[in-house]
Amino acid sequence: MTKARQTRELFRLSPVVAGCTVLMMAGAHAQTAPAQQPQAQPQTLETVTVTGIRKGIEDAISAKKGSDSIIEAISAEDIGKLPDASVAESVSRLPGVASQRNKSTGKASSVSVRGMSPDFNGALLNGREQASSGDSRGVEFDLYPSELLASVLIYKSPDGALVGQGLASTIDLQTVRPLNFSSRQAAVNYRKQRTGVASGAGEGTGTRKSVSYIDQFADKTIGVAVGLVKFDEKGADQQKFNSWGGWTLPFAPSGGAGSPLLACDGPTPPAGCTTGVNKVNVMGGFTADTENSTATREGRMATLQWKPNKDFESTFDYFYSKGRFGLKKTGLEGAIGDDDNSAYDPRGQITNYTIANGVVASGTLSNYKGVVRNHFEGGDDSLKSWGWNNKLKLKDWTLLADISQSKVVRDSSRYETTAGQPGNGNKSAAGLGSISWTGFNGQNFTDVKYTTSLSYADRAIAKLTDVDGWSGGEGSPQAGYVALPHVQDKIDSFRLSGKTDLGWGPIVSGEFGINVTNREKIRQTQEGRLFIKGTDPYGATAVPGSDVAIAGTTGLQVVSWDPRGSLGSIYDLAKKVDSDILNKDWSVKEKVTTGYFKGDLDGDLGGLPYRGNVGLQMVHTDQSSTGFNVDRANCTGNTAATCPGATVAQGKTYTDILPSLNMNFDLGGDQVMRFAAAKVLSRANMNDMRASLGYTVNNTGVQILTGDGGNPKLNPFRAKAIDLSYEKYFGNKGYFSAAGFYKKLDSYILRVPTVFDFKPYTSAATPLPTTGPNKGSTVGLLNQPINGEGGNIHGMEFAINVPLNFVSSWLDGFGIMLNHSDTSSSVELPTSGFSVENVGTVKIPMPGLSKKVTNLRFYYEKAGFQIAVAQRHRSDFLGEVSDFQDNRQLTFIKGESIVDLQLSYEFQSGWLKGLSLLAQGNNMTNSEFQRYNTDRNVVTDKIKYGKTYLFGINYKL
Repeated sequence: MTKARQTRELFRLSPVVAGCTVLMMAGAHAQTAPAQQPQAQPQTLETVTVTGIRKGIEDAISAKKGSDSIIEAISAEDIGKLPDASVAESVSRLPGVASQRNKSTGKASSVSVRGMSPDFNGALLNGREQASSGDSRGVEFDLYPSELLASVLIYKSPDGALVGQGLASTIDLQTVRPLNFSSRQAAVNYRKQRTGVASGAGEGTGTRKSVSYIDQFADKTIGVAVGLVKFDEKGADQQKFNSWGGWTLPFAPSGGAGSPLLACDGPTPPAGCTTGVNKVNVMGGFTADTENSTATREGRMATLQWKPNKDFESTFDYFYSKGRFGLKKTGLEGAIGDDDNSAYDPRGQITNYTIANGVVASGTLSNYKGVVRNHFEGGDDSLKSWGWNNKLKLKDWTLLADISQSKVVRDSSRYETTAGQPGNGNKSAAGLGSISWTGFNGQNFTDVKYTTSLSYADRAIAKLTDVDGWSGGEGSPQAGYVALPHVQDKIDSFRLSGKTDLGWGPIVSGEFGINVTNREKIRQTQEGRLFIKGTDPYGATAVPGSDVAIAGTTGLQVVSWDPRGSLGSIYDLAKKVDSDILNKDWSVKEKVTTGYFKGDLDGDLGGLPYRGNVGLQMVHTDQSSTGFNVDRANCTGNTAATCPGATVAQGKTYTDILPSLNMNFDLGGDQVMRFAAAKVLSRANMNDMRASLGYTVNNTGVQILTGDGGNPKLNPFRAKAIDLSYEKYFGNKGYFSAAGFYKKLDSYILRVPTVFDFKPYTSAATPLPTTGPNKGSTVGLLNQPINGEGGNIHGMEFAINVPLNFVSSWLDGFGIMLNHSDTSSSVELPTSGFSVENVGTVKIPMPGLSKKVTNLRFYYEKAGFQIAVAQRHRSDFLGEVSDFQDNRQLTFIKGESIVDLQLSYEFQSGWLKGLSLLAQGNNMTNSEFQRYNTDRNVVTDKIKYGKTYLFGINYKL
């Protein structure tokens, strides 16, 4: 090892040791000084202990500065205390990182890095790949309570030893290592919160409790860390309005001027509809809900570390998280511009109207059939993750063996019930009411005011029944629906590696290893329609209880009740089986074997000293899936007997070679220039990899077999990445950085119709085309995920994180953290290749991409006082939500700015020393969550979550 390298390693690995070395060198110099020189007087060195916000910042800066890769980091301000209540909120303050709020709770839940969707992130816990609870691979950070984590590292550039990496980034959640602490530490936290403040609806409450304990035994050769957390939350009321995508339908007068308006979509439209004269537009309808959530979670973390000598270390860690979530939806929905003129919903007329700019600005619709919704969605999840790591130094080698498992199970339920006026078996409109509105201008769907002539809070009017015949009418009554999805994901991993010094030119040491991962994900569901007990398809019964609620933002009152437990007493269940439901039952297996080499670099280039690493991974993948094949032509009903499905299995193997390079040039003056290049990949969503498919003869136009399904033979997303970063450090107290990145996406997975031979899935009873060029042919079109063309994504990131006493001593205690990223992409994807909500464009941008993301945090910390104000902003983006059928769906989300405030005081002396008080406010500007369809001025869904206030007490030993 060269002397230059020794010095750089010293400063990189331990600034404290480096400082001691400087003092020792100074002492040696003093000993060789002439005898006549006066001896320096002994000095008492003051020990400064950094705590709180500054400790978290300095630890994170030290991690970033010492890394050979380009990373971002957050670190706990104290044991059991990340900067925010959730991991997603904490990491979303880092450069190039943005979070999406959960549409049901308003909390940050998923994370996009460098403009790419959450599925492009690899997720690790203590360096090990983690299972997920959804259909995709994206890890739900809600399952990892922040109180149990010590730090989070986001790798923007990989290295050869980083297994489980993602195409956008790799996010490594880390728990504490007890032997890294010099003494016993313990902390107890209690927090009380109020949510939904100033939302215009009912407020929610909650509590969070946590305990952390760290200790060392046997002359500091054994370390133990334990963490416990529990929280209970009753969410605030969320008032929501959905305009069904913001569409309108044409109406025209039934006679002359001033006569009632009739819909132009019926079988006998009025004369004005056919000529185009006097046509005006009316909103199609709406759904308005008030939602209230409940959530509980218990988390446990334990680490046992044994280091009997300098040559051997064994660490076992365990992480457990169990939660329950429930969401009650109470509201009103119904058609205005669109009805079916059936026995369930007779056609109405619009009277007392005013028209402005071709839009019915106000009016009254007769024969309105409102549907009162009382739905409940919930689920239980559990995460168990453990790992055992052993390191042994044997002569010139350091050997490592690691075994781990991550398992997630989620059981969900979705109950939907409808109440209103029963269908009457004929087309009369006796007893039906009307709905009136004012203030419509053709675009402001969420701001229109509604009134109804009937009170849907009256249990004599709103009864549990099949209101609109949505399941096909009296032959298949549906007064509700139930779905019971089950997801299980398990990852078993084993790693062996050895590291030794090398003399291969600039490669001074190398690590050789192999990692084997076996993963299996299973998704199953049971679904069916609920109908009122008895034989009457128009049967109805009173809504239990006496509760009423407000239907979203409309202000209209409706009957309210909890449908859980009503199966058997009020409803009977008709289990439903069809091709769509069978498509939700699948399993995917993967065996990924990764052989890797990582070489540490040290040398000089053009007079500039550098360090870093070069790596190579050979990744062999064996993937397979099982699902159901459904011939829709032979699917004559919605039961297992009338819609048979045959099990089908497919798969493939492939190998990827992933080189990587990280070089860090020392520019002097605590300045670093980093360069990184790598080939990276992210695997396809497992829902896209399912083997399920369904098909039938398409009789529209030329007859041909058509179908849809998954694709077990998908290759991963692949890309080439280049990063360049300049960083100026001020010790470990602050830094400035400017970075640029470019990723060339070699492919992108999307759904398109492809030529497909259905012969392996047909039988003698399978109907085939009977006419045209495809007569008798099993070759048709299958709409399935494929590896399509990619593009590029590139951007710039700027960050500054400094204490302001650099500027003036008057600002001692103040500090600022500011970062901004600007990201663009050439990727334009066909709308037809994705499930996108209410989008009329042919092309859509890359999901997850906000062109501009800005984070600002201003803080003050001194004499026990801590004050922090933070804002995170992201511009418009194409996000992802779950639809009413539990399917993933893309949707446009408006940009937002979230402002948070934190105040705390820690007693510095006396018998209260170690006690701190905390007050925190989130979303202080009451930023709304808004969705739109292509045109950002046409808002289709608006949610006001309100503010969250949190008050807490912490005691540290």
